[in-house]
Amino acid sequence: MDITPLINWVIKTPTLFEASCPLVAKVPFTPPAPEQRWPNYQGNPRLGFVYQFICQQLFTRTPRYNAVSEEIQLNEDGKTLGAIDFITKNRHTDAYEHWEVAIKFYLLHQGLWYGPNAEDRLDIKLAHMLNHQLSLSTRLEFCQTYPLWANAQPHLLMQGRLYTNPFQAEPIPKECLGYSLNCSQIQGHWCYQDQVSLIDEPLYSLDKPQWLTGREKTSPTDFAEQHYEEFVHCQSESGIFWFIMPRHWPASAKFNHPK
Repeated sequence: MDITPLINWVIKTPTLFEASCPLVAKVPFTPPAPEQRWPNYQGNPRLGFVYQFICQQLFTRTPRYNAVSEEIQLNEDGKTLGAIDFITKNRHTDAYEHWEVAIKFYLLHQGLWYGPNAEDRLDIKLAHMLNHQLSLSTRLEFCQTYPLWANAQPHLLMQGRLYTNPFQAEPIPKECLGYSLNCSQIQGHWCYQDQVSLIDEPLYSLDKPQWLTGREKTSPTDFAEQHYEEFVHCQSESGIFWFIMPRHWPASAKFNHPK
């Protein structure tokens, strides 16, 4: 997979939240030179894995960071407690930083932001990142194993897009768990399959990498003629991103644990 278009999207796109420690509003990466060449991605095609690979590439090419370590597993008595995304050293401050990164897409429904997989929800994900993931670098097991990183400063980078249903009016939340949402990223739309006829322009189906960058000239437009049991992610002729959801969404979700 050529990650160059995805790199450009990550560099230019604001985060889902306004700045409020440990949440950041801008990516920490230096824009690469136009002639920069990137390795092809050959790993797991899920967007979360692709996004972490992109962040790793950008961290290692950002002059203010060095000593980048990633996917640091933390165990206790043979049990996995979790994995830290990145530990970096900031050359400007001479301090180590703990970074957690996530790429997410959420749809507003009855006051809550659900993922296309409705078991994923913004408030649940944010709480998990703040209370579990970022706390890993403060645990005794981590500090004893990596004493040099014991006081790593926590940072949370969350990018993606937020979607509203224009055919079901409801107030748009301005915050989640007390953290202000970045209104510039509330820019997508969603609707149910039986509402598609209300959209007055062609829609183009998107592959997973295109969820970020948008459609290509070869993107198909035949999705509306078929019946889908699950969701479809599309982009309209004018550039608006759309999720088309089955009627059972999100009622079938079971919230057993954070994703």
